[in-house]
Amino acid sequence: QVQLVESGGGLVQPGGSLRLSCVVSGRFNSIDVMGWYRQAPGKERELVATIAPIGRTKYADFVKGRFTISRDDAKDTSDLQMSSLNPEDTAVYYCNANVLGDFEYQEVWGRGTLVTVSS
Repeated sequence: QVQLVESGGGLVQPGGSLRLSCVVSGRFNSIDVMGWYRQAPGKERELVATIAPIGRTKYADFVKGRFTISRDDAKDTSDLQMSSLNPEDTAVYYCNANVLGDFEYQEVWGRGTLVTVSS
């Protein structure tokens, strides 16, 4: 069974930075697109950023150059470096990956890590 585990969330002051990490574990052949999503209280889950195996990235408009997504295929990890955080960035951040099993791709989600931006 494939699992994703996020880490790095916490409390940060406005204008601060935080780095989230996601580790993929279990039995699989390869990882296709990886991504980070977030869900703020009372809102729907939304895309933050994705990264393809070749490194092509996609960001939500609200990121505005503040966040950087990366991946290390040797370690099966993805990081989300966040800077210039503001209270509107407060949310549970989820890691997502499309993982190739024996015959098909499976979309897998982590349980999330809470990011709170507050003074």
